[in-house]
Amino acid sequence: MLLSELRFDGRVAVVTGAGRGLGRSYAELLGRLGAAVVVNDPGGSMRGDTVEGAVADEVAEAITAAGGKAVACTESVATPEGGQAVVGSALDNFGRLDILIHNAGIVRYGALTDLSYEDFEAVVDVHLRGAFHMVRAAFPVMREAGYGRVVLTSSIGGIYGNKKVANYAVSKAGMIGLSNVVALEGAECGVRSNVIVPSALTRMAAGIDTSAYPDMRPELVAPTVAYLAHESCSLTGEMLVAIAGRVARAYIAETPGVYQPSWTIEQVADRLDEIRDTGDSWILPTATAHADHIGRSFAMANAAPAPRAAETEGTQQ
Repeated sequence: MLLSELRFDGRVAVVTGAGRGLGRSYAELLGRLGAAVVVNDPGGSMRGDTVEGAVADEVAEAITAAGGKAVACTESVATPEGGQAVVGSALDNFGRLDILIHNAGIVRYGALTDLSYEDFEAVVDVHLRGAFHMVRAAFPVMREAGYGRVVLTSSIGGIYGNKKVANYAVSKAGMIGLSNVVALEGAECGVRSNVIVPSALTRMAAGIDTSAYPDMRPELVAPTVAYLAHESCSLTGEMLVAIAGRVARAYIAETPGVYQPSWTIEQVADRLDEIRDTGDSWILPTATAHADHIGRSFAMANAAPAPRAAETEGTQQ
């Protein structure tokens, strides 16, 4: 089935941080494809410390003018009350909630030696705690309905790290664990959760020379997010990357590693190449990863021959 055939008629979506950039492109695409959209954005600056304009209203009006259905919501996701109010906006205006896309975020830069606790907390509040506030409010509604699609936003900064953004990296890494929990707890009630790892030229790129960059419009990311939000999406507990027209899967893997009945520091050093060998890596699906990780590890231990007495003398288990 072609993407152009996938629609959202009758579905209701909440998109946080939808007033500009990536969030706006998500909201407008869903609106064009039939979804009723709650456009959530307080209109804050990139640092999140001032209000710059009624951007949520602008996006909602644009969707409506194009023949879609949308309402603006300016509540902040940084508080539990804000998360409840955003979900409440969907229920009050459209009577249901099918899709949650958490895209809201701010940026406050600082090296590890300089980053203030205030700036650390402010970023975590919007990104990671904001994700929890939204999920905490939306999940019971979706569970009761027996259906839901959750898309949380990570970043290459969350997977690989970056300088001067410890607050951002921590938040985006935490998003992966939260999505996996939603996927696990939602499996029995029709709720699927995945992570988008997007890159696009938005206001976050201000001050960077992007003249040599390829096409990185937010609109190139939006179809991947829309697929993850669609009822036909077969994925849950996964991460999709979207950057400059490239769509890929990111995943967490383990090397098979090495089993020994006991270890010394020197043995870890001596066998490090074997420990780190990525051949035949384990890629464990979220649905069974916890049990698989433990089960496979125990299987290696149980399959090993019993050590001779001389091999265990002087070792601490």
